Amino acid sequence: MEGEIRVSGTVAESIVDGPGFRYTLFTQGCPHHCPGCHNPQTHDFSGGTMIGVATLLADIIKNKFVKGVTFSGGEPFCQPEPLYQLAVELKKTGRHLMAYTGYTFEQLLELPDPYVIKLLGQLDLLVDGPYLEVERNIELRFRGSANQRVLDVPQSLAEQAAVWAEQYR
Repeated sequence: MEGEIRVSGTVAESIVDGPGFRYTLFTQGCPHHCPGCHNPQTHDFSGGTMIGVATLLADIIKNKFVKGVTFSGGEPFCQPEPLYQLAVELKKTGRHLMAYTGYTFEQLLELPDPYVIKLLGQLDLLVDGPYLEVERNIELRFRGSANQRVLDVPQSLAEQAAVWAEQYR
């Protein structure tokens, strides 16, 4: 694993960034600049720190209680190749994987980088869509605004259409 990921930060133990006890990786760099964004410090593509995929993997798997990993941001799909490399290794350990993106699932399918689809293929859940302040709702599970969807990624890829993870609707 030679790749590096530009990282804004990590949370080694989270219960708010997806189901169960998780590790959250905040990528650095985001083209969306959603007004009211929860993580505006992650927008600058030249900020953060470059961290090797192998280093991140070792940090994640050292805690045996962590059953899932969330890729957040910034925009994870701006770094799909190294995140795919990390995701493949995490799947080998049986971890549940999810990501947040300001893109819709449909937009991701149209991005030209082949690693976008490869990364999607490793995910269990995807929270898609930009954060919209006018649709803010703090009662929603794992999302900030009502326009965002929590998708069952394997089912969505199989159908080539967004499929809700019904337990989060």
